Amino acid sequence: MRYRNSVLIAVLLLNLAGCDTTATSDPLIMQGKTMGTVWRVTLAGVEPQRKAALEQAIQQQLDRDDRELSTWKTTSVLSRFNQYKGEAPQPVSSDMADIVTMALRIGAKTAGAMDITAGALVNLWGFGPAGQPGHEPDNNAIAAAKAQTGLEHLRVIQAAGEQWLQKDLPGLYVDLSTMGEGYATDHLARLMEQQGITNYLVSVGGAVLSRGLNASQQPWRVAIQKPTDRENAVEARVDLQGHGISTSGSYRNYYELDGKRISHVIDPATGRPIDHKLVSATVIATTALEADGWDTGLMVLGTERAKALALKEHLAVYLISKEGEGFSHWMSPQFAAFIINKP
Repeated sequence: MRYRNSVLIAVLLLNLAGCDTTATSDPLIMQGKTMGTVWRVTLAGVEPQRKAALEQAIQQQLDRDDRELSTWKTTSVLSRFNQYKGEAPQPVSSDMADIVTMALRIGAKTAGAMDITAGALVNLWGFGPAGQPGHEPDNNAIAAAKAQTGLEHLRVIQAAGEQWLQKDLPGLYVDLSTMGEGYATDHLARLMEQQGITNYLVSVGGAVLSRGLNASQQPWRVAIQKPTDRENAVEARVDLQGHGISTSGSYRNYYELDGKRISHVIDPATGRPIDHKLVSATVIATTALEADGWDTGLMVLGTERAKALALKEHLAVYLISKEGEGFSHWMSPQFAAFIINKP
Protein backbone atom coordinates (compact mmCIF):
# COMPACT_ATOMS: atom_id res chain seq x y z
CA MET A 1 0.00 0.00 0.00
CA ARG A 2 1.28 3.47 -0.85
CA TYR A 3 0.18 6.04 1.69
CA ARG A 4 -0.27 9.73 1.18
CA ASN A 5 2.88 10.42 3.20
CA SER A 6 4.96 7.78 1.37
CA VAL A 7 7.78 10.27 0.88
CA LEU A 8 6.72 12.72 3.57
CA ILE A 9 8.06 12.39 7.09
CA ALA A 10 6.75 15.75 8.20
CA VAL A 11 7.11 15.01 11.89
CA LEU A 12 10.75 14.74 12.98
CA LEU A 13 11.56 12.59 16.00
CA LEU A 14 13.65 14.14 18.78
CA ASN A 15 15.39 12.77 21.90
CA LEU A 16 16.76 9.71 20.13
CA ALA A 17 20.20 8.11 20.43
CA GLY A 18 22.94 10.70 20.28
CA CYS A 19 20.52 13.59 20.83
CA ASP A 20 20.64 13.64 24.63
CA THR A 21 23.90 13.26 26.51
CA THR A 22 22.12 12.86 29.85
CA ALA A 23 20.41 9.61 28.86
CA THR A 24 20.64 7.02 31.62
CA SER A 25 20.65 4.19 29.08
CA ASP A 26 20.59 3.93 25.32
CA PRO A 27 17.17 3.71 23.74
CA LEU A 28 16.35 0.66 21.66
CA ILE A 29 15.69 1.86 18.10
CA MET A 30 14.15 -0.24 15.33
CA GLN A 31 13.06 0.79 11.88
CA GLY A 32 12.09 -0.61 8.52
CA LYS A 33 9.88 -0.21 5.48
CA THR A 34 6.20 -0.91 5.11
CA MET A 35 3.29 0.13 2.90
CA GLY A 36 5.44 2.33 0.68
CA THR A 37 6.75 4.33 3.64
CA VAL A 38 8.93 3.75 6.72
CA TRP A 39 8.22 2.73 10.30
CA ARG A 40 10.26 3.54 13.40
CA VAL A 41 9.98 2.36 16.99
CA THR A 42 12.05 3.85 19.83
CA LEU A 43 11.88 2.25 23.28
CA ALA A 44 13.24 3.25 26.68
CA GLY A 45 14.19 0.74 29.34
CA VAL A 46 13.99 -2.32 27.08
CA GLU A 47 16.79 -4.90 26.97
CA PRO A 48 18.70 -5.07 23.66
CA GLN A 49 18.31 -8.86 23.54
CA ARG A 50 14.58 -8.37 22.89
CA LYS A 51 15.23 -6.51 19.66
CA ALA A 52 15.01 -9.42 17.20
CA ALA A 53 11.75 -10.74 18.61
CA LEU A 54 10.22 -7.28 18.72
CA GLU A 55 11.23 -6.51 15.14
CA GLN A 56 9.59 -9.72 14.00
CA ALA A 57 6.37 -8.94 15.89
CA ILE A 58 6.32 -5.39 14.52
CA GLN A 59 6.74 -6.52 10.93
CA GLN A 60 4.08 -9.19 11.31
CA GLN A 61 1.62 -6.59 12.63
CA LEU A 62 2.36 -4.18 9.79
CA ASP A 63 2.03 -6.97 7.24
CA ARG A 64 -1.41 -7.81 8.65
CA ASP A 65 -2.45 -4.18 8.32
CA ASP A 66 -1.20 -4.10 4.74
CA ARG A 67 -3.17 -7.24 3.88
CA GLU A 68 -6.29 -5.45 5.10
CA LEU A 69 -5.91 -1.91 3.78
CA SER A 70 -3.75 -2.05 0.67
CA THR A 71 -5.20 -0.89 -2.62
CA TRP A 72 -1.97 -1.97 -4.32
CA LYS A 73 -2.43 -5.63 -3.38
CA THR A 74 -5.35 -7.14 -5.26
CA THR A 75 -5.86 -9.78 -2.58
CA SER A 76 -6.23 -7.39 0.38
CA VAL A 77 -9.54 -7.16 2.22
CA LEU A 78 -10.10 -3.63 0.93
CA SER A 79 -9.21 -4.50 -2.67
CA ARG A 80 -11.65 -7.41 -2.64
CA PHE A 81 -14.35 -5.07 -1.36
CA ASN A 82 -13.57 -2.59 -4.14
CA GLN A 83 -13.67 -5.36 -6.76
CA TYR A 84 -17.05 -6.56 -5.51
CA LYS A 85 -19.88 -5.02 -7.55
CA GLY A 86 -22.84 -6.15 -5.48
CA GLU A 87 -24.70 -4.57 -2.58
CA ALA A 88 -24.59 -7.42 -0.05
CA PRO A 89 -22.72 -6.59 3.18
CA GLN A 90 -19.14 -7.90 3.17
CA PRO A 91 -17.55 -9.20 6.40
CA VAL A 92 -14.56 -7.27 7.79
CA SER A 93 -12.53 -7.22 10.99
CA SER A 94 -13.41 -4.99 13.93
CA ASP A 95 -10.30 -2.92 13.17
CA MET A 96 -11.43 -2.34 9.59
CA ALA A 97 -14.89 -1.37 10.83
CA ASP A 98 -13.29 1.07 13.28
CA ILE A 99 -11.18 2.87 10.66
CA VAL A 100 -14.14 3.23 8.29
CA THR A 101 -16.41 4.42 11.11
CA MET A 102 -13.85 7.06 12.09
CA ALA A 103 -13.43 8.08 8.45
CA LEU A 104 -17.18 8.49 7.96
CA ARG A 105 -17.47 10.56 11.15
CA ILE A 106 -14.64 12.91 10.16
CA GLY A 107 -15.92 13.00 6.61
CA ALA A 108 -19.30 14.22 7.83
CA LYS A 109 -17.75 16.87 10.09
CA THR A 110 -15.58 18.18 7.22
CA ALA A 111 -18.60 18.33 4.88
CA GLY A 112 -17.06 15.62 2.73
CA ALA A 113 -13.59 17.17 2.44
CA MET A 114 -12.12 13.99 3.93
CA ASP A 115 -13.67 11.36 1.67
CA ILE A 116 -12.37 7.78 1.67
CA THR A 117 -14.63 6.98 -1.30
CA ALA A 118 -12.64 9.29 -3.58
CA GLY A 119 -10.41 6.44 -4.76
CA ALA A 120 -11.58 6.78 -8.37
CA LEU A 121 -10.32 10.37 -8.36
CA VAL A 122 -7.04 9.40 -6.71
CA ASN A 123 -6.47 6.84 -9.46
CA LEU A 124 -7.54 9.26 -12.17
CA TRP A 125 -4.86 11.77 -11.16
CA GLY A 126 -2.16 9.10 -11.03
CA PHE A 127 -1.73 8.65 -7.27
CA GLY A 128 -3.32 5.21 -6.93
CA PRO A 129 -2.55 1.74 -8.24
CA ALA A 130 -4.88 2.08 -11.23
CA GLY A 131 -3.53 5.41 -12.49
CA GLN A 132 -0.43 6.85 -14.07
CA PRO A 133 0.76 10.44 -13.53
CA GLY A 134 1.71 12.60 -16.46
CA HIS A 135 -1.50 13.94 -17.94
CA GLU A 136 -4.40 16.10 -16.80
CA PRO A 137 -7.80 14.38 -17.01
CA ASP A 138 -10.48 16.16 -19.01
CA ASN A 139 -13.74 17.38 -17.49
CA ASN A 140 -15.69 14.34 -18.68
CA ALA A 141 -13.26 11.93 -17.02
CA ILE A 142 -13.39 13.92 -13.77
CA ALA A 143 -17.19 13.98 -13.82
CA ALA A 144 -17.32 10.23 -14.44
CA ALA A 145 -14.98 9.55 -11.52
CA LYS A 146 -16.92 11.90 -9.22
CA ALA A 147 -20.09 9.98 -10.07
CA GLN A 148 -18.50 6.92 -8.47
CA THR A 149 -17.83 8.64 -5.14
CA GLY A 150 -19.80 9.70 -2.09
CA LEU A 151 -19.72 8.89 1.62
CA GLU A 152 -23.47 8.38 1.56
CA HIS A 153 -22.92 5.22 -0.50
CA LEU A 154 -20.89 3.45 2.20
CA ARG A 155 -21.97 2.14 5.58
CA VAL A 156 -20.65 0.08 8.46
CA ILE A 157 -22.92 -2.59 9.95
CA GLN A 158 -22.17 -3.98 13.40
CA ALA A 159 -24.30 -6.64 15.07
CA ALA A 160 -23.80 -9.62 17.36
CA GLY A 161 -20.06 -9.03 17.58
CA GLU A 162 -19.56 -9.07 13.81
CA GLN A 163 -18.92 -6.27 11.30
CA TRP A 164 -19.66 -5.68 7.63
CA LEU A 165 -19.09 -3.00 5.00
CA GLN A 166 -21.83 -2.28 2.50
CA LYS A 167 -21.98 -0.08 -0.59
CA ASP A 168 -24.95 0.81 -2.77
CA LEU A 169 -22.85 2.07 -5.68
CA PRO A 170 -21.18 -0.81 -7.59
CA GLY A 171 -18.23 1.30 -8.78
CA LEU A 172 -17.45 2.77 -5.35
CA TYR A 173 -13.70 2.58 -4.72
CA VAL A 174 -12.65 3.03 -1.10
CA ASP A 175 -9.13 4.32 -0.47
CA LEU A 176 -8.01 4.30 3.17
CA SER A 177 -4.52 5.66 2.49
CA THR A 178 -5.49 8.97 4.11
CA MET A 179 -5.74 7.18 7.47
CA GLY A 180 -3.58 4.10 7.01
CA GLU A 181 -0.48 5.46 8.70
CA GLY A 182 -2.39 6.45 11.82
CA TYR A 183 -4.14 3.07 11.83
CA ALA A 184 -0.82 1.22 11.69
CA THR A 185 0.81 3.52 14.26
CA ASP A 186 -1.96 2.86 16.78
CA HIS A 187 -1.48 -0.87 16.21
CA LEU A 188 2.23 -0.57 16.96
CA ALA A 189 1.35 1.22 20.20
CA ARG A 190 -1.09 -1.54 21.08
CA LEU A 191 1.59 -4.12 20.34
CA MET A 192 4.04 -2.38 22.67
CA GLU A 193 1.46 -2.45 25.47
CA GLN A 194 0.84 -6.15 24.84
CA GLN A 195 4.59 -6.69 25.16
CA GLY A 196 4.60 -4.97 28.55
CA ILE A 197 6.42 -1.88 27.19
CA THR A 198 5.18 1.44 28.54
CA ASN A 199 7.84 3.92 27.34
CA TYR A 200 7.79 4.18 23.57
CA LEU A 201 7.63 6.42 20.53
CA VAL A 202 6.21 4.72 17.43
CA SER A 203 5.65 6.05 13.95
CA VAL A 204 4.56 4.97 10.48
CA GLY A 205 5.17 7.61 7.84
CA GLY A 206 3.91 10.95 9.10
CA ALA A 207 1.88 9.57 12.02
CA VAL A 208 3.43 9.33 15.50
CA LEU A 209 2.26 8.25 18.95
CA SER A 210 4.08 8.17 22.28
CA ARG A 211 3.59 6.88 25.80
CA GLY A 212 5.63 7.31 28.95
CA LEU A 213 9.14 8.82 29.03
CA ASN A 214 12.29 8.60 26.93
CA ALA A 215 15.63 7.16 28.06
CA SER A 216 16.44 10.43 29.88
CA GLN A 217 13.21 10.20 31.86
CA GLN A 218 11.88 13.17 29.92
CA PRO A 219 8.71 13.45 27.80
CA TRP A 220 8.99 12.33 24.20
CA ARG A 221 9.20 15.31 21.88
CA VAL A 222 8.67 15.65 18.15
CA ALA A 223 9.19 18.49 15.72
CA ILE A 224 7.04 19.71 12.85
CA GLN A 225 9.10 20.11 9.70
CA LYS A 226 9.15 23.30 7.70
CA PRO A 227 7.09 22.87 4.50
CA THR A 228 9.87 22.33 1.99
CA ASP A 229 11.35 19.35 0.22
CA ARG A 230 14.83 20.85 0.34
CA GLU A 231 15.64 20.85 4.06
CA ASN A 232 14.87 19.17 7.37
CA ALA A 233 14.38 22.41 9.29
CA VAL A 234 12.17 22.57 12.37
CA GLU A 235 9.02 24.68 12.34
CA ALA A 236 7.83 23.91 15.90
CA ARG A 237 8.43 21.43 18.71
CA VAL A 238 5.76 19.67 20.73
CA ASP A 239 5.48 17.44 23.78
CA LEU A 240 2.92 14.81 22.77
CA GLN A 241 1.86 14.06 26.35
CA GLY A 242 0.80 10.55 25.34
CA HIS A 243 -1.13 11.63 22.24
CA GLY A 244 -0.91 10.90 18.54
CA ILE A 245 0.18 13.43 15.92
CA SER A 246 -0.08 13.44 12.14
CA THR A 247 0.82 15.87 9.38
CA SER A 248 -0.60 16.13 5.88
CA GLY A 249 1.33 18.31 3.44
CA SER A 250 1.13 19.20 -0.22
CA TYR A 251 4.83 19.89 -0.65
CA ARG A 252 6.42 16.45 -1.07
CA ASN A 253 4.07 13.95 -2.68
CA TYR A 254 3.40 15.55 -6.06
CA TYR A 255 4.46 15.56 -9.69
CA GLU A 256 5.14 18.32 -12.19
CA LEU A 257 2.87 18.74 -15.21
CA ASP A 258 3.46 21.51 -17.73
CA GLY A 259 5.32 23.50 -15.10
CA LYS A 260 2.52 23.11 -12.54
CA ARG A 261 2.80 21.17 -9.28
CA ILE A 262 0.07 18.52 -9.01
CA SER A 263 -0.59 17.64 -5.36
CA HIS A 264 -1.65 14.20 -4.18
CA VAL A 265 -4.34 15.84 -2.01
CA ILE A 266 -7.56 15.68 -4.05
CA ASP A 267 -10.59 17.87 -3.31
CA PRO A 268 -13.65 15.58 -3.67
CA ALA A 269 -15.86 18.61 -4.35
CA THR A 270 -13.97 19.66 -7.48
CA GLY A 271 -12.44 16.33 -8.41
CA ARG A 272 -9.08 18.09 -8.76
CA PRO A 273 -5.90 18.44 -6.68
CA ILE A 274 -6.01 21.25 -4.15
CA ASP A 275 -4.76 24.63 -5.33
CA HIS A 276 -4.71 26.98 -2.35
CA LYS A 277 -2.22 28.47 0.09
CA LEU A 278 -2.43 25.87 2.87
CA VAL A 279 0.65 23.64 2.53
CA SER A 280 0.67 21.73 5.82
CA ALA A 281 -1.84 20.68 8.48
CA THR A 282 -0.76 18.99 11.70
CA VAL A 283 -3.24 17.54 14.18
CA ILE A 284 -2.75 16.15 17.68
CA ALA A 285 -5.47 13.80 18.93
CA THR A 286 -6.02 10.97 21.39
CA THR A 287 -5.08 8.42 18.72
CA ALA A 288 -2.86 8.60 15.66
CA LEU A 289 -5.79 7.34 13.58
CA GLU A 290 -7.99 10.30 14.49
CA ALA A 291 -5.15 12.77 13.91
CA ASP A 292 -4.46 11.16 10.53
CA GLY A 293 -8.07 11.56 9.44
CA TRP A 294 -8.45 15.18 10.47
CA ASP A 295 -5.22 16.41 8.88
CA THR A 296 -6.30 15.36 5.38
CA GLY A 297 -9.72 16.96 5.69
CA LEU A 298 -8.21 20.22 6.91
CA MET A 299 -5.72 20.22 4.02
CA VAL A 300 -8.57 19.96 1.54
CA LEU A 301 -10.53 22.78 3.19
CA GLY A 302 -7.77 25.36 2.96
CA THR A 303 -6.55 27.81 5.58
CA GLU A 304 -9.62 29.81 6.55
CA ARG A 305 -12.13 26.97 6.51
CA ALA A 306 -9.65 24.74 8.36
CA LYS A 307 -9.24 27.40 11.07
CA ALA A 308 -12.99 27.72 11.50
CA LEU A 309 -13.50 23.97 11.77
CA ALA A 310 -10.60 23.53 14.20
CA LEU A 311 -12.13 26.14 16.51
CA LYS A 312 -15.62 24.69 16.17
CA GLU A 313 -14.50 21.13 16.94
CA HIS A 314 -11.90 22.18 19.56
CA LEU A 315 -9.11 20.44 17.64
CA ALA A 316 -5.39 20.74 18.34
CA VAL A 317 -4.27 22.03 14.94
CA TYR A 318 -1.17 23.70 13.48
CA LEU A 319 -1.47 25.15 9.97
CA ILE A 320 1.28 26.42 7.70
CA SER A 321 0.27 28.54 4.70
CA LYS A 322 2.19 30.00 1.79
CA GLU A 323 2.54 33.75 2.23
CA GLY A 324 4.39 35.67 -0.47
CA GLU A 325 7.94 34.31 -0.62
CA GLY A 326 7.64 32.71 2.80
CA PHE A 327 5.16 31.04 5.12
CA SER A 328 2.78 31.96 7.91
CA HIS A 329 1.56 29.68 10.68
CA TRP A 330 -1.52 29.45 12.88
CA MET A 331 -2.29 27.22 15.82
CA SER A 332 -5.49 26.56 17.71
CA PRO A 333 -5.61 27.14 21.48
CA GLN A 334 -5.69 23.37 21.99
CA PHE A 335 -2.46 22.91 20.01
CA ALA A 336 -0.70 25.69 21.94
CA ALA A 337 -0.91 23.53 25.07
CA PHE A 338 1.51 21.04 23.47
CA ILE A 339 4.11 23.56 22.22
CA ILE A 340 7.54 23.65 23.86
CA ASN A 341 9.84 26.64 23.54
CA LYS A 342 13.20 24.96 23.65
CA PRO A 343 14.82 21.91 21.99
